[in-house]
Amino acid sequence: MRITTTDKAYHLDSGHYRLTVSRAGPSAELEGWMTLSLIASVHTSGGRDETYETLPPVLVEGEDLVVFDVPQRTTGWETKTVRLTCTPETVALEVRVEGRGVLGDVTLLGGRAVLNTRAAGTFRTAVHARGVFNPTPAHPVQVVRPVSTPIALTVIGDASPGRLHAVFSPPPLALAFCKEEPDGPTDVPGGPWLGASVRAGIGDLTFTEVAYEPLDGGALLRLDYEGHTEVRGAWTSPAIVFRAASSPSEAIAHHRTDLVAHGLAPEGPIGERHSWWSEPIFCGWGAQCARADGVSPVELSRRDLYDEWLARLEEHGVVPGTVVIDDRWQLTYGDMEPDPAKWPALREWIAARHARGQRVLLWWRAWSPDGLPAEECVTDAGGRAVAADPSNPAYRLRIQQIMERLLGDLDADGFKIDFTQWFPSGSHLKAYGSTWGLALLYELLGTMYQAAKRVKPDALMITHTPHPAFADVSDMIRLNDVLELDPHGDPVPAVDQLRFRHAVATSAMPGHLIDTDQWPMPSRADWLAYAEAQPALGVPALYYAESIDNSGERITGEDLRLVAKWWRR
Repeated sequence: MRITTTDKAYHLDSGHYRLTVSRAGPSAELEGWMTLSLIASVHTSGGRDETYETLPPVLVEGEDLVVFDVPQRTTGWETKTVRLTCTPETVALEVRVEGRGVLGDVTLLGGRAVLNTRAAGTFRTAVHARGVFNPTPAHPVQVVRPVSTPIALTVIGDASPGRLHAVFSPPPLALAFCKEEPDGPTDVPGGPWLGASVRAGIGDLTFTEVAYEPLDGGALLRLDYEGHTEVRGAWTSPAIVFRAASSPSEAIAHHRTDLVAHGLAPEGPIGERHSWWSEPIFCGWGAQCARADGVSPVELSRRDLYDEWLARLEEHGVVPGTVVIDDRWQLTYGDMEPDPAKWPALREWIAARHARGQRVLLWWRAWSPDGLPAEECVTDAGGRAVAADPSNPAYRLRIQQIMERLLGDLDADGFKIDFTQWFPSGSHLKAYGSTWGLALLYELLGTMYQAAKRVKPDALMITHTPHPAFADVSDMIRLNDVLELDPHGDPVPAVDQLRFRHAVATSAMPGHLIDTDQWPMPSRADWLAYAEAQPALGVPALYYAESIDNSGERITGEDLRLVAKWWRR
């Protein structure tokens, strides 16, 4: 790497990028992409962190390493320094503070300040790109957005307005910027691209969300710690790592390799891959929705209906290797006892499926406090149970007992874990332990994964968490529910969404199997196109047996014979 020094700036040419660090103001030009603001704010529950003086950058050179430290005087901490660490291929930005406080929001690439020029308020990074790739499915569907559009990478969400962005929870924490705007909702322009990813392992993933917040040509990143991470002494934020890429998929792959290289994510799955995991799946949720007429689909998770659907599929040559019993086979979501009215003699039913060469997975609603005592839950200010608390030893013991009951006594074969996005968000919430954010979700899934494997080593654990650090708490990544419309209100083909999600998941977790999912489908034509594409993109999952729920169109015997042919092929 070559450095040239002038009175006004340091000029770094790495061969892969050019960076100019101002000696006067807190900024650095990443040529062609961004003017990086070297202001950051580490806000606490005690108040705002505002920089009131920036000092000249301090340069330290090493072998294939250049570090720029920008010290700042601040209202919130004893010391604060924004650091740029440059290698031949990457630029990493982080903030370091010393003092005491409970973290609220942390902003990088911008923050609150009164500069030496007396300019004051919130400062942001200038973004010279035109498009930004969002790795998490969101509604409306827009894979590459104008850089003026916000993005949330989060473990919090549902289907209500402004919250349908946690279909992957968590997604890879990586954005990618390009010089062009896309033509359609799933189109990805050609390169070049600039990846911007979060370098942090599980121990530092105690925030709930990374928000890309653009405004008037600028943007910053906001990490929300929600008042659950205490600092005593020195603390360093996760780093934002910039690296050139040829595509968004390569940017996500760089994110993974960076985490693995720094010991912050596993190389891949930790256990043996069993052959039956790759067999096609039938999940009954779509059939439940299609049959529902004046009743909730959850009332139709019944033994007699599943037998009827499976018999119809087999009549036309569709024989899944795995059957998922979906919502709601259990009496309560929290304690997971089978409902004897809907699923009488469930152990015998599972045994009969085993005798036919099939495996059975049970649907699990993550976080649900339904049926749990409040002392095993995260609680609100009124003492009400909000979510199961995996930091609580009593709940972890309950999970082990549930696994012994379901995988041992009932002899089920694993779980489809859903609703990881229903994280118990809130600064006032109380948990048994101090872990929060993505790290608390990892603790939940890790507890489930280890408990399941102790009872049945080949149990299959399916999640929708394609973040590389979650590689050792999941065997298969499901692509989750299909969305509907683009920003103009036009339908987005389901199969295009399948391909986008597959690219994200396989780039982030290349060693994992992919559950291609299949719900909801807008029409029979969409369903057929989706079903034909599935076998080439992962484990095919069939959700329908009789009709399509959204359109009411019947599924014919010929349709099912096509599915059987695609599965064989």
